[in-house]
Amino acid sequence: MKVLFICVENSCRSQIAEGFARQLGLDAESAGVKAGSGVNPGALKVMAEIGIDISAQFSKAIDQEKLTKYDAVISMCSVKTADFCPSTFIGTQANWNIEDPKGQELEVFRRVRDEIKSKVEELAKAEVAR
Repeated sequence: MKVLFICVENSCRSQIAEGFARQLGLDAESAGVKAGSGVNPGALKVMAEIGIDISAQFSKAIDQEKLTKYDAVISMCSVKTADFCPSTFIGTQANWNIEDPKGQELEVFRRVRDEIKSKVEELAKAEVAR
């Protein structure tokens, strides 16, 4: 399965999802409505805490022309925080409605990481069952 995880700046949530998906054997990438300044240090830290290194990943913007090459396009958009929601992009198949941890304490990053982990594991299990 080739999957794209998208969020606002491609600095936290989608980067975390990409890291988990790759660890689970999915062909995964991530992108944002706009490219941020890099992977958020909080995301790097909480992933390193569980042995996943995402330090080689980098922020990039969504390439509209490439969206059709993915089997799944999943938005991390949080309705609660009123993110600019990229779920309107052609090809988006799900919105996981995950809180943006940017600018918050590490505990929020950990909670978000664990929520994303659960959802990516469900996605990987569904792929194996296909």
